[in-house]
Amino acid sequence: MELIDTHCHIDVEEFDEDRERVLDHCRQTGITRMIVPAVMAKTWDHLTTVCIDAPGLYPAYGLHPIYTDHHSDADLLALEKRLQDSRPIAVGEIGLDFYYKKELSDSDRLKQQTLFDAQLAMAQENKLPVVLHVRKAHDAVLMALRRTPVVGGTCHAFNGSLEQAHRYIDMGFKLGFGGMLTYERSHKLHRLAKELPIDSLVLETDAPDMTVASHHGERNSPEYLPECLAALAQTRGDSLEYVAEHTTKNAESVFSFDSVESSVNDT
Repeated sequence: MELIDTHCHIDVEEFDEDRERVLDHCRQTGITRMIVPAVMAKTWDHLTTVCIDAPGLYPAYGLHPIYTDHHSDADLLALEKRLQDSRPIAVGEIGLDFYYKKELSDSDRLKQQTLFDAQLAMAQENKLPVVLHVRKAHDAVLMALRRTPVVGGTCHAFNGSLEQAHRYIDMGFKLGFGGMLTYERSHKLHRLAKELPIDSLVLETDAPDMTVASHHGERNSPEYLPECLAALAQTRGDSLEYVAEHTTKNAESVFSFDSVESSVNDT
């Protein structure tokens, strides 16, 4: 079985001491490819180096919505240039997060929306998929995608409604399921994972965050992706092989791995 982790921050410092060991173990267990989304401009160069140094890692560049205070107009210009000069797997991690602050001001929302709209426009212009981060903001994100359609992508850690899920699917998006699916209390996620068509689902870990139940309270790792696979298969009543095959094909249908491989090798 071949697995793809569609959302993994293997570039962050939490993996500095054992990144090579983690990646070796992943390959031994069939996890052959990972999408590595950025969160801030200052991390892009290091992220690129990590992806160049290890086979099967694919960079996405973007400005995360919860770090608006750290982003600048210069970062947007730098992103535009980076997308033109290289061919990343996607624009990401981008989106809207109306949850991370207890009291989110209108100014905060406007900053996020302006940042998101600008990055969607870049993705549209460069014909790149996007890696979405969405919390308590699905309707706003879907409205933005209607204004600025892109070629698709993934909605990371999807936790919206069934109706919202189908609206993403109709726009060419796959929905990411990971560690939260391994918890017994995740009743809503279990219902979604069971009711949604298999052709709309992809696997992810979001390592080092959102760890699986068996490692609760510990650092998450892409090594635990098979546990996410097992939880999804059990929830749906499907075999591991069936779910692995479909989620891998689904990821390949939205991300152009071959073109990114040659671009990274030319860097």
